[in-house]
Amino acid sequence: MFAITGATGKVGGAVARTLLAAGQSIRVVVRDLSKSGTWAARGADIAIADTRDASALTKALSNVDGAFAMLPPTFDPSPGLTEGRAMIEALHTALRVAQPPKLVVLSTIGADAPQPNLLNQLGLLEHALADLPMPVTFLRAAWFMENAAWDVTPARTDGVISSYLQPLDKTFPMVSAEDVGRTAAELLLESWVGHRVIDLEGPRRVSPNDIAKAFTNALGGPVKTRIVARDGWDRLFREQGMTNPTPRMQMLDGFNEGWIDFPKREAESRKGTITIDQAIKALVVETPVKAGSS
Repeated sequence: MFAITGATGKVGGAVARTLLAAGQSIRVVVRDLSKSGTWAARGADIAIADTRDASALTKALSNVDGAFAMLPPTFDPSPGLTEGRAMIEALHTALRVAQPPKLVVLSTIGADAPQPNLLNQLGLLEHALADLPMPVTFLRAAWFMENAAWDVTPARTDGVISSYLQPLDKTFPMVSAEDVGRTAAELLLESWVGHRVIDLEGPRRVSPNDIAKAFTNALGGPVKTRIVARDGWDRLFREQGMTNPTPRMQMLDGFNEGWIDFPKREAESRKGTITIDQAIKALVVETPVKAGSS
């Protein structure tokens, strides 16, 4: 049996589906029992554990053949990344006690970047788990293609999407959440020794213009991309409800300036198969048309 955190999300859900398809038994770790019905119906064991509850996490991650661990994303962290640090401490404590025989941890591109930015949370996670005795794989995933979910409505209604990634013709490492989950499940089924880092991106790098073209293809009408000027980010993010936008802005700077990227380690890299056109088409299909929009 494999324990899976985050199974109600896109990545964890893909891990669970892939393992079930491979004939493996799974235990999904959820914070809310009401969200576990789909997995229970498919024969999964259900464990209830909050990400800050070390005792509950220990129980959920015990007596398994392996585990997939991830932190819920915190896009608007407090100064000092206090939310992430608390979850990391609880997860570390649970894993030290539970001792799953092997572990795959969702990390991120840029986890090794020394510059302050939002992705430091997962750099802290890798550092904290570095003393675990079992085999550990840190799966560093590229920018998620599904971040474009925010663009579906403006693409559909206005034919224009905004880009914080710039310039518009620059290509960035991106990957589908489905590929991330599938790869994590495949890694769990492998045997390895010690700790390793695997970089994962899609079949080719993607520019903001490529995203607009994918929306054009999916919607059957022209979609263009416009740059959001850097000097307006702080105001816009605060208008969207953020209280501490600086880490997010620093992360975007890292992508745009190139200091958030994968190092040249081909032997430790893998490629997904889902293209940006396939990912955007899926997002368009999944996103309902709002009343009054065409």
